[in-house]
Amino acid sequence: MGGVVSGILIISAVIAVGYLAVRCKLLAPEVQAALTRTAFYITNPALLFTVVAGSDIRAALGVDAPLALLSAAAMGLMYCLLSFLFFRRSVAETAVGAMASSYANANNIGIPVSLYAVGTAQHVAPVLLVQLLVLAPFYVTILGVAGGAKIPWKRVVLQPLGNPMIIASALGVVVALTRWEVPELVQRPIDMLAGAAVPMVLLAFGMSLAGRAPLQKGDGRVETVVATLLKLVGMPLVVWALGRFVFGLEGQHLLALVIMGALPTAQNVFLFASPYGRGTVVARDVILLTTVLCVGALLVVAWLLG
Repeated sequence: MGGVVSGILIISAVIAVGYLAVRCKLLAPEVQAALTRTAFYITNPALLFTVVAGSDIRAALGVDAPLALLSAAAMGLMYCLLSFLFFRRSVAETAVGAMASSYANANNIGIPVSLYAVGTAQHVAPVLLVQLLVLAPFYVTILGVAGGAKIPWKRVVLQPLGNPMIIASALGVVVALTRWEVPELVQRPIDMLAGAAVPMVLLAFGMSLAGRAPLQKGDGRVETVVATLLKLVGMPLVVWALGRFVFGLEGQHLLALVIMGALPTAQNVFLFASPYGRGTVVARDVILLTTVLCVGALLVVAWLLG
């Protein structure tokens, strides 16, 4: 547990630096967008390639990916059931809430949390692949049909293929399966870029938290709280139950996957909802609440499983 707590404290400190940099006006809010784009297109793909290339990809995809898909589906279905029974929201708004309840920030937060908490980020790639290749097209398709298609179908289908994290992960899978040794002149620059990924992402994330207040007056407060509880409480419990009693996992592997389940909601949920104008307030507030509260959730996971 000590390693997990230390990792979370280190991550929290860097996030706080980014937050204070904006609050104290040392950096303009626009810097956050530049850091995020740099991490998305350059440093995080480099880190993912390095991690996946050096991991046991057969074992990861054989357990991690099915578990990530099953747990996400369980939370999405639970939110849909509650929405249709109690919230009485439209299909598009329900889809956004379901996505917010199950779509983890495996890239921006999952990589540093996993790296510092359990010593490896190899469990991030299967979660990321499931989300980008299965969950994202599924939910965007529902939004397109129920919310008025504003994104071309071809773009929905081809979007994962142009994602730099998917490309980097796929190349890492090829290297891992073929056991090809990347030349040092190629690998060393990749390692340097990968080393910048974690601090850059954490700083950008801390900057994004400045000046935002959730649960303002208006619709969506109950839905926001429900989606937040499903993401931070329900999903880790489902991951633990499936991992322990269905897949027979234990020890550090189980801890790493439950940590993946306790990650906050990804900002992609808001990006997917924005073109349709449906559920954007719920998406935004769930992202913020789960991000702030996930530290407590991760500490509870470390205490119970560490």
